[in-house]
Amino acid sequence: MAEPFDSSAFLATCSGRPGVYRMFDADAKLLYVGKAKNLKKRLSSYFRKTGLAPKTAALVVKIVQIETTITANETEALLLEQTLIKEWRPPYNILLRDDKSYPYVFLSDGDYPRLSIHRGAKKQKGRYFGPYPSAGAIRESLSLLQKAFLVRQCEDSYFKNRTRPCLQYQIKRCKGPCVGLVDPTEYAEDVRHSIMFLEGRSNALTDELSSGMEQAAVNLEFERAAELRDQISLLRRVQDQQSMEGGTGDVDVVAAMVNPGGACVHLISVRGGRVLGSKNFYPQVAIEEDVSEVLAAFLAQYYLSSHERDLPSELIVNAAHDDFPALIEAISALRGRELSITHRVRGTRARWQQLAVTNAEQALASRLANRQHLAARFEALAEALDLDEPPQRMECFDISHSSGEATVASCVVFGPEGPLKSDYRRYNIEGVTAGDDYAAMHQALTRRFSKVKDGEGKLPDILLVDGGKGQLAMAREVLQELAVPDLILLGVAKGATRKPGLETLYLNDAAHEFTLPGNSPALHLIQQIRDESHRFAITGHRARRGKARRTSSLEEVAGVGPKRRRELLNHFGGLQELARASTEEIAKAPGISKKLAELIYAALHSE
Repeated sequence: MAEPFDSSAFLATCSGRPGVYRMFDADAKLLYVGKAKNLKKRLSSYFRKTGLAPKTAALVVKIVQIETTITANETEALLLEQTLIKEWRPPYNILLRDDKSYPYVFLSDGDYPRLSIHRGAKKQKGRYFGPYPSAGAIRESLSLLQKAFLVRQCEDSYFKNRTRPCLQYQIKRCKGPCVGLVDPTEYAEDVRHSIMFLEGRSNALTDELSSGMEQAAVNLEFERAAELRDQISLLRRVQDQQSMEGGTGDVDVVAAMVNPGGACVHLISVRGGRVLGSKNFYPQVAIEEDVSEVLAAFLAQYYLSSHERDLPSELIVNAAHDDFPALIEAISALRGRELSITHRVRGTRARWQQLAVTNAEQALASRLANRQHLAARFEALAEALDLDEPPQRMECFDISHSSGEATVASCVVFGPEGPLKSDYRRYNIEGVTAGDDYAAMHQALTRRFSKVKDGEGKLPDILLVDGGKGQLAMAREVLQELAVPDLILLGVAKGATRKPGLETLYLNDAAHEFTLPGNSPALHLIQQIRDESHRFAITGHRARRGKARRTSSLEEVAGVGPKRRRELLNHFGGLQELARASTEEIAKAPGISKKLAELIYAALHSE
C-alpha cells in the first residue's frame, strides 16, 4: 500500500513560476497533465479541504507523486502541456480522438488537369485546396465545378485510353479533353475559374463571368453568353445555399456543449465567407465539465497538434477562457501566424455561432440517446443498485406548477431502448392545497397505481421520484395503501448547489442514502430520466395554464399588445405561419425589433 501523498511538504517547496505539472498514481501511471501561470497556486487548489468537484476529488485520492517542469512563460507551458497530452493521453485529461486525415481537393498538373478528392501525404505534383471538414463537403464542391466549368474528374488511366467521349461529355459535364474536343487554352480558362471558386473568390468570379456575358452579347455570341449566364446562375444558387448574407473572411466557428454523460464540440469551417461544412468531435471528459474548459482543451490540441492543419484568421467560440491569450501566443510561436478568438459577435457571425451551438446540442443529444449507449447505462445502474439484471422499465414522476396554479404531474417511462413516449402520462391535479407537492404526488401515484391494482397497465421495475426524503416517503405510503407488489423505489434529491453530479440518492427508504460518482453512467441515466420528467411536467403545466387563462402564447410576450398581435398575424397570414418563421423572418415584420423577435420566437416554441 503506497503512502498517502504529503501535499503540505510538496507545496512548501513548490515554485510559483509558470510551468507544467504531472500527477502519478501508486503504479507510477500518469493520471493528469496540467499547466499553470503559477504552479504553487494552481496545485494548492487541488488540496483544499472543501469545495472540490467530485471528479477532481476522485483524482486527488489517487495521487502519489507530482512532478513539475518550470517554463519561461505561460505560452511555453501550454505548448509543453499539449505535447505531453498527445504523447501519453492521460486518463483524467480531456482527450480529443481524431486520427483521420482531413480531405483536400487536388488539382493535378498537365495540359488537362484533373480535380479529385485527396487524403494523406501531398506527394503528387499539383495544387491542394482545403482541408475540408468532410468528404461530403468536397463532393458538393466538385459536383458544382463539374456542372459549371466542365473540368474533368476521371482517373488518369481512364483519361489516357479513351477513343471516344464518355457519358460525362454526353450529359454536358465534361468538354471531352480525352479525345481533343476542347482547346487547351479554353480548358485552362475553365481551370482558372475553378481555382478562383476553390480559393473562395466567388464574388470576383461572378463579376468576371458577368462582364464576359455582357461582352459576348455585344459581340452577338449568344450561345457563349447563354453558357456564362448558366454558370453565373449556378454560382449564385450555391452562394445562397452555402454563405450567409454579409459573411466574409476565413473563420472556424467552434461550439462546445456538455451534458451529464458526455461532451460534443461542433466545428464549422468558413472560407471566403462561405460555409464549407462542419464536423462533430466527442472529447473524453474526465475532470472538467465546464464548457470553457472543454473549449480550451479542444482548441489547444486541435490547432497545436498538426502543422498541416488549416489555420483560419479568426476563431469564434461560444464561451471565453482565461487561457485564450496564451493559446493565441502559442499558435503564433508554433505556426508563425496570428489569429483572433472571439465569443461576443453580432450579425452573420452570431448566426454562425448559434448554428454551431445548435448542432452541438443536437449531436450530443443524439449520441446520448444511442441505444447501445443507453443499454450500457442500464447495466451500470443494475450494478450500482446490486440488481441481478438490468431493469426493463423505469418510471419517473415530477410535479410542476406556478405558485400552485394549474398543477400537473408527469410520468415518463424509459426502457433499455430509450424513452417509451407512448407510455408517458400527465395528471391534472385537483382538490389539493395550492403548492402542496406532497399531496400532488400522492394523488398522481394513487391514480397511476390504482390501475395496476385493478390488473391494468404494467408495473415498473424501478419507480424514480424527483425529490428528497419527503417525496420518497409519500411514494412508499401510496404503494402500501394500494398493496402494490414490491418494486424498487429510488428518490433523487439535488445537492446543496443544485448542480448536476451532486445528487443524493435514496434506495427504498431514507435510511439507505448514497451517492454516485459524477462520471457514473448510472447517475447519467438517472439524470436523463429525471430531466425528461421535469420537461414533460413543465410542458403540461404551461399548456394547462395557457388554456385556463384563455390566452394565446403571444399574449405572454411583453411588448406585444393587441394591435401588434393583429399586425403580426396579418403579416404572416395566421399563427401557424408565424410559428414556422425564424427569428430573422419575424424581425422583418413591421415594428418588430430583433430582441422582440427573439422573445416571440421563444414564446411560440416554449414547449
